[in-house]
Amino acid sequence: MVELKKSKPSDITQFVEMERATDTCGFILPNSAEQHRVAMVQPQIIYLSIYERQSLVGFIILARDDKTSVEFRRIVVSVKGRGIGQQALSQMEKYCADELKCKRIWLDVFAENTRGIHIYQKFGYTPFDSGERQGRALLYMEKIL
Repeated sequence: MVELKKSKPSDITQFVEMERATDTCGFILPNSAEQHRVAMVQPQIIYLSIYERQSLVGFIILARDDKTSVEFRRIVVSVKGRGIGQQALSQMEKYCADELKCKRIWLDVFAENTRGIHIYQKFGYTPFDSGERQGRALLYMEKIL
C-alpha cells in the first residue's frame, strides 16, 4: 500500500538521487537540490512524498494554475514495475479533487515516454496539445475530474 505525505525539505537529497537514476533522467529534466528547495517554498507548488512501508520511494510535484486546475509537473518513483506509480497517481487525483477542490489536472510528457503516455491514457488523460522543450517533442494531456 502506497501513502502520500507532504514532503519535507529533508526529503530533497533523495529526490535529487531519484531524478538522476539512469531509468528516470531520460524522461524528465532533473532539478538540483537548490531548485527543489526554491520550488518547495512557493505557495502554489505542492510536493507530495510517496511512501511504501514507511520508506520514501518517490515523489510528486503539483502546481496550482488557478482555483480549479492543477498542473501535474512530475512523478518520480525509485522502484519501477511494481505499480507504485499507478497507486500514487490514483491517490494524487483523489488529493487534487478532495483537498484542492480542482476539476482538471493537466501534464506534459515527452512524446518518446511511451510507458508514461500509456499509463496516463489508462487513467483517462487525453491529449489536448503538443509542443517541444529543449528540442524534444512534448504531448500535453488533461483529465477532467
